[in-house]
Amino acid sequence: MVDRALLLFSGGQDSTTCLAWSLEKFDEVYTLGFSYGQRHSIELECRQKILNKFKHLFTHWSAKIKDDIIVDLDFYKRFSDSALTSNDEIKIMPNGLPSTFVPGRNIVFLSIASSFALSMNIKNIILGVCETDYSGYPDCRNNFIKSINNSINLGVNDNLKIFTPLMFLDKSQSWSLAYKLGHDKLVRLIIDETHSCYRGIRDHKYEWGYGCDNCFACNIRSTGWLNFSNSS
Repeated sequence: MVDRALLLFSGGQDSTTCLAWSLEKFDEVYTLGFSYGQRHSIELECRQKILNKFKHLFTHWSAKIKDDIIVDLDFYKRFSDSALTSNDEIKIMPNGLPSTFVPGRNIVFLSIASSFALSMNIKNIILGVCETDYSGYPDCRNNFIKSINNSINLGVNDNLKIFTPLMFLDKSQSWSLAYKLGHDKLVRLIIDETHSCYRGIRDHKYEWGYGCDNCFACNIRSTGWLNFSNSS
């Protein structure tokens, strides 16, 4: 029996690392992305380049890479006041959350992913969230993932499994996992092709990749790279 997986693939560092993890673990990997009016929509342009490079650089995985789907959720920007769906200032809000938090995003993403998975007879869903070294989003925490996994299964009367390979890794450990999975080729691909910067800036390349070097995502990524480099 073919063991299939559906990966929520944004085109960022974390989901690209999870792509390698998924290809190592499963027989077939389908990818799902979302266009929700995100400020860093350039990540959508990176996705296909990354998938194509995976097929060329990692020939032992190429046959496992299956269909890629992008779902249009542009309605999000109509009611979300997040700095990730507008040009608002990126800052910490009075409630302690970053202004880039998009309420309900992962709830919607995982609900849609579960529908796609069931329609394709897929039982495994992979998501690159992390609660160890992240921007503070409540829907990236392990207790949330366990809760929504249970709720989805109750709602569809099935046994889908949501995997979060990076949940308890800091960003330095995520870089290390990428190296373990794909060695220098994967690390270099992440640096050259992925996008994580919340501002969508891609006109300057640092040793850890492209970005503004001043948003929450860039700070976490660059610090993780520095710690990874120093320990290598």
